[in-house]
Amino acid sequence: MRNKLLILMTFLCVLSVNAENRAESIRRKLLTGDTSSVIVASHRGDWRNSPENSLAAIDNAIKMGVDIVELDVHMTKDSVLICMHDPSLDRTTTGKGKIAESTIDYIRTLKLKNGCNIRTIHNVPTLEEALTHAKGKIMVNLDKADRYFDKVYELMKKTGTTKQIIMKGNDSAEKVKAKYGSYLKDVIYMPIVNLDKANAEDQIEMFIADMKPVAFEFLYKLDSNPLPVKLKDSLRGRSLIWYNTLWDTMAGGHDDDMSLIDPDKGYGYLINNLGTTIIQTDRPQYLLDYLREKGLHD
Repeated sequence: MRNKLLILMTFLCVLSVNAENRAESIRRKLLTGDTSSVIVASHRGDWRNSPENSLAAIDNAIKMGVDIVELDVHMTKDSVLICMHDPSLDRTTTGKGKIAESTIDYIRTLKLKNGCNIRTIHNVPTLEEALTHAKGKIMVNLDKADRYFDKVYELMKKTGTTKQIIMKGNDSAEKVKAKYGSYLKDVIYMPIVNLDKANAEDQIEMFIADMKPVAFEFLYKLDSNPLPVKLKDSLRGRSLIWYNTLWDTMAGGHDDDMSLIDPDKGYGYLINNLGTTIIQTDRPQYLLDYLREKGLHD
């Protein structure tokens, strides 16, 4: 009996260590340019089954096996960072008013609404709560957080999540280095480049020369643009490629809706024709099922 108990305790410890190290292993895949599988990012968490940007939405994404959860950040009147997409409370909570004009005490009295505009049991999480919740389990892409990144970084240090954070943006390499400075030793920064713009290829090469980013997020509207196909080869071994499948004009029509009809023409096209190894989706379970069927996700 004693031996069985010891074996069980050892097994549980191993599980705990694996869970703690999962974010680190995803970070390593990014930093080493691993293209053996496709990394899945879930937009605002798993918002189809829980309120967007909620702790439950983060939990669901982790349980599915999602690699990156995207969260939005705003600051309250009394300088507390919370997770919410809109600048106002109206759409996603039972409250009213602008976040910047509301105190955290008021926001804590509210309940989050789900995608059908129905009140739920869930509360609005602070960024500190969300980072603590995600610690060691999943990478976190913070949107709209660059406006107060000094304060964000303090929370990252406090929660021990400094190496779990991904930031993205449209700024030049010069502006990125000025804005983030020494934070870039921990934070992974990915430039966003619109491939429909005339200087897109020059912009990509300038970023590679100045910052050597681990990945780029690309946007384009139509497959008549030859650059997305060209970049599959020109970026091989230099940077990973990220596409959003949230709506059609972000990835040449190869979005979640296309993938629901024919995933090979949606997700499959991005992977096979454009060399995509990171996909952000509003349908994480559907994407994960497709990737696992193809042997492209653990």
